Amino acid sequence: MKKMLLLVLLSLAAAAHAEKADSSKETVIDAEQGVADEVKQTRTLTGNVVLTKGTLIMKSGRALVTIDPQGYQFATFWAAPGKLATFRQKRDGEGDLWVEGEAERVEYDDKTDVVKLFSKAKLTRLEGSKKTDEAEGPFITYDSRKEVFGMENTVTGESKPGGGRVRMVIQPTKTNAAPQGTKQ
Repeated sequence: MKKMLLLVLLSLAAAAHAEKADSSKETVIDAEQGVADEVKQTRTLTGNVVLTKGTLIMKSGRALVTIDPQGYQFATFWAAPGKLATFRQKRDGEGDLWVEGEAERVEYDDKTDVVKLFSKAKLTRLEGSKKTDEAEGPFITYDSRKEVFGMENTVTGESKPGGGRVRMVIQPTKTNAAPQGTKQ
């Protein structure tokens, strides 16, 4: 199949983003096949889909991007069989700060800068290549403006008794003091 490159220009958003400069960047979607429906304001892409918007990179087997009347984009990414859909984005702040995630389905809301990860969800916050936080569960939501993530024990995004478990791993950030009575 021929590769198709689809450019979609976004309107500027006034609110802060995970990487503030990303809000003024164009969205580039690269895939093996694509259809743009200007009446419905949808873009359907299949085959090794890669969306790039500034530092935001999302990858999947299939994607649907819709644009609302105000110009905001809403994207749903489905994993290729046997794989997971992924995203990675630079976080604002000093240093080399990143967030990355994966799931069977990933939804991105350009208006709110919220990423939702459905089924086999995993989210990792990084400083360079060092993991600072990890989260795993059936459903994870990540608000990149507030840098807050939530986890639920079902793929529907709500917690239910007996629905499953979520897991969070927090890496140590302080240095260990020497035990009393020993010299350093």
